[in-house]
Amino acid sequence: MFTNGDGISTQVAVGVDEGLKHDSWIMCDNLRSLRKTDLTQFVGTISGTKLAELDRALRIALGVE
Repeated sequence: MFTNGDGISTQVAVGVDEGLKHDSWIMCDNLRSLRKTDLTQFVGTISGTKLAELDRALRIALGVE
């Protein structure tokens, strides 16, 4: 996640409502693969509405919309 975003269609704003300490951005046009074992710390939860926003951003970034 990044602390600054441009508000474009492949970016999703997240923050305190998702359990984060500060506002951040999920950058779907900058995806990386991680092993599950690398994910060691719970950070937050995405609501159904935010998940739909993330799904749309991923479809745009991957060109499957």
